[in-house]
Amino acid sequence: MGEVFLPGNHRYLGNQFMMWRQEAGMSREEVAEAVGYSSEMVRSVEQGRRACPPRMAEIADELFGARGKLKAGLSYLTREKFPERSKEFFAFEAEAVVLWSYQTMLIPGLLQTEEYARALLSGGRPLLDEKAVEERVATRLDRQQLLTRARPVDFSFVIHEAALRTPMGGREAHKRQLMRLLEVSHLRHVCLQVLPFDRVVPDALNGPMVLLETQHGHRYFLTEGQELSHFSSEEVGTLSQRYGAIRAQALPSEESRSFLERMVDEL
Repeated sequence: MGEVFLPGNHRYLGNQFMMWRQEAGMSREEVAEAVGYSSEMVRSVEQGRRACPPRMAEIADELFGARGKLKAGLSYLTREKFPERSKEFFAFEAEAVVLWSYQTMLIPGLLQTEEYARALLSGGRPLLDEKAVEERVATRLDRQQLLTRARPVDFSFVIHEAALRTPMGGREAHKRQLMRLLEVSHLRHVCLQVLPFDRVVPDALNGPMVLLETQHGHRYFLTEGQELSHFSSEEVGTLSQRYGAIRAQALPSEESRSFLERMVDEL
């Protein structure tokens, strides 16, 4: 997949970031340690491939002795499509060739129907305005292009029964969401498995996780809580072992489809 670059104002700030860093005589690795992001993130920001997080610009401004000139560029940036804590993960998700997802209480965003996504995004706290809801719904649906792109991603989804039993948007919307899962489960590059209540293992109680690998062989994971998320390339092996244990207990693909079909018939 070719390089993806942000709008010109983001690229300009990234270029300014690089020039201030070089003038300060600092390496990307030194800056990364100081600002709390990876050196790859610093490189991507400077090259205009990823937006500069406000926190990074604010710390770097003081670090480089820019006296407010660097962070002043933040006010000219376009509105981000993703919440701050999610956008780094989504940038790597777009480059994934392998993606494993385990969800405990929600249908994975890549598999949500428009109705499900809208009900979920419009009902959270703090409440979003209608424009923000529609923007985030559209963005979530755009992400689903990963399912149908020319170079397929190797997907594995394990979904806890609790997520399947939680109606979002009403009975009919719930039924359409289950049918969407059945539809996706027939794609040759997608393995979708259900983890029933009676097959839950201890690792499955630790919360959701997503693991991915990029075309360059880099591996990352994302874990999320109420207000915190952790995206890292460290300890991927541990999370992979946990995912493997969960996946081994989940129903095989065919049995999972039968499970979903029974749920649909019940509605």
